[in-house]
Amino acid sequence: MGKIAAAGECVLIYKVVEISTVTEVELEEVLNKWVTQGWQFDGMQFAMRESSKRPAMAFVIFSREGGN
Repeated sequence: MGKIAAAGECVLIYKVVEISTVTEVELEEVLNKWVTQGWQFDGMQFAMRESSKRPAMAFVIFSREGGN
């Protein structure tokens, strides 16, 4: 999940959540779930289909500080 920190050192830990059904409701659920658990929203990436304007998948990226 993240690298091991030296004594007293904080490192940034990332979490990536894959969403295979990209809807407004699904995105809101993922964002609200992980932000309330202490993760900070960092960004979102979409995987598109050539035949559709709707994304096939989304990857929501979160981070938080972690340490020993």
